[in-house]
Amino acid sequence: MGHNDSGGSEKKSSESANDIQTFNAENLQSNMKVIYYSRTFLAIISGVIAGILGFTGLTGFIFYVLIMAITSLGLVAKAKFSVHSYFDSWNRIILDGFFGGLMSFVLFWTFAYDIVHIF
Repeated sequence: MGHNDSGGSEKKSSESANDIQTFNAENLQSNMKVIYYSRTFLAIISGVIAGILGFTGLTGFIFYVLIMAITSLGLVAKAKFSVHSYFDSWNRIILDGFFGGLMSFVLFWTFAYDIVHIF
């Protein structure tokens, strides 16, 4: 029986090795570019909207977090809720580009606010 058990464990280990997903580096990089450009574009648009609506202080930053959460949800929906088929982790969709987009958001938020409400 000991011999059969070792054969079964070898079979299980080979099956678990086949369960590991591999990613094409070019496709993963292309998917990451899509996330980066989507977040940057929506950060700019939401910054302009926040400035036009006259958001100030914490309200503007909450608006940004809300827009980025909606963006993440949209990207997950675009991936048909099977994130691991297109990305190597959930962090790629949820966190990547968050702070880079924040700089663009603040720039366009203050610019639009100044144009509409100050001048």
